[in-house]
Amino acid sequence: MPKPLLHPQSDGTVIVGMSGGVDSAVAALLLRDAGYSVQGLFMSNWEDDDGYCTTASDFQDARRVCESLGIALHRVSFAEQYRERVFSRFLREYAAGRTPNPDVLCNREIKFGVCLDYMQRLGAAWIATGHYARVRHTETYPELLKATDTAKDQSYFLHSVAASALSKTLFPIGGLQKAQVRRMAHAAGLPVFDKPDSTGICFIGERPFQEFLSRHLRTEPGPIEAADGIVIGEHRGLALYTLGQRSGLRVGGRVGAAAAPWYVADKIIARNALIVVQDQNHPLLLSDAFDVEQLHWINPGDANDLPTECMVKTRYRQGDLKCSIHAGNALHWRVTLNRPARAVTPGQYAVFYRGERCLGGAIIARRFNSELAPDASRITYNSLFSAEGS
Repeated sequence: MPKPLLHPQSDGTVIVGMSGGVDSAVAALLLRDAGYSVQGLFMSNWEDDDGYCTTASDFQDARRVCESLGIALHRVSFAEQYRERVFSRFLREYAAGRTPNPDVLCNREIKFGVCLDYMQRLGAAWIATGHYARVRHTETYPELLKATDTAKDQSYFLHSVAASALSKTLFPIGGLQKAQVRRMAHAAGLPVFDKPDSTGICFIGERPFQEFLSRHLRTEPGPIEAADGIVIGEHRGLALYTLGQRSGLRVGGRVGAAAAPWYVADKIIARNALIVVQDQNHPLLLSDAFDVEQLHWINPGDANDLPTECMVKTRYRQGDLKCSIHAGNALHWRVTLNRPARAVTPGQYAVFYRGERCLGGAIIARRFNSELAPDASRITYNSLFSAEGS
């Protein structure tokens, strides 16, 4: 049986964040079998009775797993902190026309923030989760590494977790393939061995996303315009669309236009206009450089090497792109890409890598395409409305 990637010291209690899924269940199993003193903790961050929230059933699954493993299970609600530190910022970003990533904030602020503090009050020397990532513990700063299963790697969502938190963290399944995890759960008789993976946003779940946003945001309809300025339809509110989006535009055929899909290419906040194009490689959709703000280095020493060449992901399901990071001022840095990328989206995160090591990341603020006039890229990120602001 493959051994999890653990810190060599196994003394002290490890508290595992139990989600009710198979990944956290196997994380707890591996730690228990490795000789750690293990306890579980189930946290609920969202309280909603509209039928989409699965907290109640997830807790029952976590309880059954802990009973099977013979470990204690604690339960705590961070719903108030979640609404304050994640959800309110999430809504503010969407209202400002940008596309935030609440999973990054949830990891930093809740799972490895207030939850870590709570676990330590319970006496934990270590915390562990079922994330697909790895931590290499060194004498200086911890190194966040990609998971062995590259299709499941979650280091993108963990890049802004403080080094002080990572230094107390174990990711037991980071060296395993997902298929191995399920086989281990089945062999150990864990009741969630075949439970489907959750695919929804951390607090929303698998509910209709635009319907959910419409419940919490005031959305104002406006024109959908082609790149030449011709109005071809009406959108339901800029917050309900993101760059590169193809479905849900409700624009039919246009006289003189090709019979091809339309893609969201830009948002003009001042005019409440949504710009769409038909070519998925249209210059308005491509960027060969972008600025980032609030750059977080896991090891601050990496900031001393700028300018530096590395790899970047501008969204989770994207292959690594070659880039260069150039020093700016205290507020922003310039990232240049070796090849243009599609749908680089303000408000999303650019996460940087060197080999398997995650260096850290930042919020995309402005995007550029050297083929376009300077004013052609209109969406910007305003730190006054930042998902990471004060």
